[in-house]
Amino acid sequence: MKPTRRVRVPQILDVIGETPVVGLRNLTNADEAQLVVKLENANPAGSLKDRPAWYIVEHAERTGRLRPGGTLIESSSGNFSIALAMIGASRGYRVVAVVDPKITPTNRGLLEAFGAEIIVVDEPDDSGSYHKTRIELANRLHRQTPGSFRPDQCFNPLNSQAHYNATARELLAQTRNLAAVVCTVSTGGQLGGIARAVKEHAPHVEVIGVDVYGSTVFGGEPRPYLTPGVGLSWTPSNLPDLSLLDEVYMVTDQDAFQACRTLVRSEGLLAGVSTGAALTVALAKAMRAKPKQQVAFLAADRGERYLATAFSDDWLKEHGLSATADPEDLRERARHLTAHSTRPAEECANYLPDLAAELGSPTLVLARSEWR
Repeated sequence: MKPTRRVRVPQILDVIGETPVVGLRNLTNADEAQLVVKLENANPAGSLKDRPAWYIVEHAERTGRLRPGGTLIESSSGNFSIALAMIGASRGYRVVAVVDPKITPTNRGLLEAFGAEIIVVDEPDDSGSYHKTRIELANRLHRQTPGSFRPDQCFNPLNSQAHYNATARELLAQTRNLAAVVCTVSTGGQLGGIARAVKEHAPHVEVIGVDVYGSTVFGGEPRPYLTPGVGLSWTPSNLPDLSLLDEVYMVTDQDAFQACRTLVRSEGLLAGVSTGAALTVALAKAMRAKPKQQVAFLAADRGERYLATAFSDDWLKEHGLSATADPEDLRERARHLTAHSTRPAEECANYLPDLAAELGSPTLVLARSEWR
C-alpha cells in the first residue's frame, strides 16, 4: 500500500498579502468617482505592517542576520510590534517591544497574548513625542543583546520595498481606471513604496500623502495629536523622493476619528483611525473626480483595536472630539478640504539626514541585488 502524500497546508506567515479590494457603496454619489479600499486589515496579525515586518525578518533569516532562537527588538507601540510578535511566536523568536505610555490597553494585550516582552519609555524626546527616545533604547538593547536583530522600521529601506514589491502591484492589478491612491504617512513605508511603484507602472495615477496636524513629516509646527499610526517629527528616510507625491493633505483628529466611525456605520467596514484619515482625503478626491474613475485607499488595521477609544463616545467626549458618524457631515468636511501642498518636493521636506547615526540605528544600506 502506497503511503499517503501529505498535502501542504499554508502556514500563518504564508497568508500575509494578497489582500482583497472592495468598493464602497454609500459615501459617494452616482456623479462621483468610486471609492475602493484595499483591506490590509485582513492580514493575519490585523494590519498592513504584517507585510514589511515579515519581509524584513525573512530577509534577515536569508542573509544570516537573524538565526534560530534569536531576539527581535523593535521600537513600536502598535501594529509593527504586534506583527513582529506574531512572527516571533510562529518562528520561535523572543520579541522585545519598546513602547511609550500612549500604548493602548488593547495593543498591550495583543503583544502579551503573542508572548512579547514590553518595555515602556517614559521620557519624551525634543519634539514632545517618544519616537527618538524609543529608538535610542531599542538600539542600545540591540547592542547589548547577543543574537538580536533590529528590524528598524523607521530607517530600514526594506520597509518601503515590501510595499513596492507587493502592495502596490496588487492594488494596480485589482483596480481599473484608477485616478488616485491615497496613503497616510508614519515611517514612510507604505507611502514611499506605493508611490515609487505607482509612478513606475501607472504614472498617470495621482499619489496623495496624508498626515495629521501636529506631525511635522511635511513641515509645520509640532503639537500634540491623538491620531495613532500617523506622523513623525521628521520626514522618514523611507520616503526619499517627495517628487513622487502629487499632493499632500493634512487632516485633524476630528476628521480621522469621525471618518472611521462613519465608515463602519455607513459601509460595515470596521477599521482604525489612520484609515479614517485616509478616507477623509480619498472622499475629497472622489467627490471631485469623474464617475467612471476609482480612488483607492488602504484599511490599515482592524477597528477592534480602537473600541475603547475611537468607538467609545465617552472617550471621545473626554478628549474634546465629537462622536458623530453622519455621512453628510463627513462629506461636508471633505468638500472643504484643501491640499497642504501641490509641490511637496519643494515645500515639505523635513529630513534629518544624520538622525539614524545620531540615534545609533543599525541602518541597512542594501544594494538592489539584495532586494527581491
